[in-house]
Amino acid sequence: MKITLKLFATLTDYLPVESRYTNIVELEVVDGATIVQVLEPYQLPQKLVHLVLVNGKYIAPVDRVTHVLVESDVLAIWPPIAGG
Repeated sequence: MKITLKLFATLTDYLPVESRYTNIVELEVVDGATIVQVLEPYQLPQKLVHLVLVNGKYIAPVDRVTHVLVESDVLAIWPPIAGG
């Protein structure tokens, strides 16, 4: 099945070079894939995976291991951001 992965801010460094400008990568993943399984190949440090949304809905850290993605989902991830 196909999903869209979007990484924001400093996390774009973990995307393939050709996707860093747009921060988007289209992925083919197995049916029943969870958020954690989709992210494994990107080796994102857990401390940088702060805000996780699927189709604009927040997914709590405890649910990321069990939340199953479906066809056409958009998985968006932001690192912690400090401002002033």
